[in-house]
Amino acid sequence: MSNVQYGISPLTWTNDDMPELGGEIPLETCLSEMAEAGFTGTELGTKYPREPEVLIPLLEKHGLVLASGWYSGNLMTLTAEEEIAAMQDHIKLLKAAGCKAMVFGEVSNTVHGDINTPLSQRVILTMDEWKTYCEKLTTVSEYLLNEHDIKLSFHHHVGTICETEDDINLMMELTGDAVHLTLDTGHITYGGGNPVTMIKRWGHRIGHMHFKDLRLEVMNAARDADKSFLNAVLDGVFTVPGTGDVDYDDVFAALKERDYKGWLLVEAEQDPAKAHPLTFAKTAFENITAYANKYGL
Repeated sequence: MSNVQYGISPLTWTNDDMPELGGEIPLETCLSEMAEAGFTGTELGTKYPREPEVLIPLLEKHGLVLASGWYSGNLMTLTAEEEIAAMQDHIKLLKAAGCKAMVFGEVSNTVHGDINTPLSQRVILTMDEWKTYCEKLTTVSEYLLNEHDIKLSFHHHVGTICETEDDINLMMELTGDAVHLTLDTGHITYGGGNPVTMIKRWGHRIGHMHFKDLRLEVMNAARDADKSFLNAVLDGVFTVPGTGDVDYDDVFAALKERDYKGWLLVEAEQDPAKAHPLTFAKTAFENITAYANKYGL
């Protein structure tokens, strides 16, 4: 049996941060096309029902399982105990679906969801703020792992407190081993880093993988013009693996070296009116399975 499974986020069809992108595409279309493209897993999106007894049979109908689900964290403003209380419904859904990882992103002070705020305005933490934050993050992660056998897998993200390689390194160094990483090949590249460097350094604490490709020309233009994250998305900064500028040979070689096991989750925020979802989903599946087979994952 393969050590990896293939999943795709609904973001190829409909965007969580900009619901008007793909807003008219029915959930049934999204799920049936995921399966048609070859994927066996998906992640939560805004159109998904949150009740396990509704969602799980709906996914099963299309031959899909839930790989994970994004959780919008507010640990900059909440205590660890308050965050744990707030995530109980999310935990219940992930557990019912058999998920092993929670994709956790800090959103309390982010600029990535505001189309009018340039990325240069993101919040930068002081060392004291980092230490306080990471202490709380460790508490929440230890609770999740010990009580529910779920790895909190922190999602670094452009426009948030954790954007660059330095941010990720600091966050991982200041947290306990219960804190894992959702490594996103697109976001680390947009943040000026290299996914291979992160896999080599933190591979033992990677709990989940997001695969999006990136067009460097679009990224550089967006950085030069000091654009917002969402405007860069509209410009087409992200695409599916193998159709942009990320070197996936190096990424997969590093994952093999680290003996990665888990989901290979395609996630590419695109405008479905410009990037036909089923076409791009099929391309993504062909490319990602080819890389995985080539490197023996």
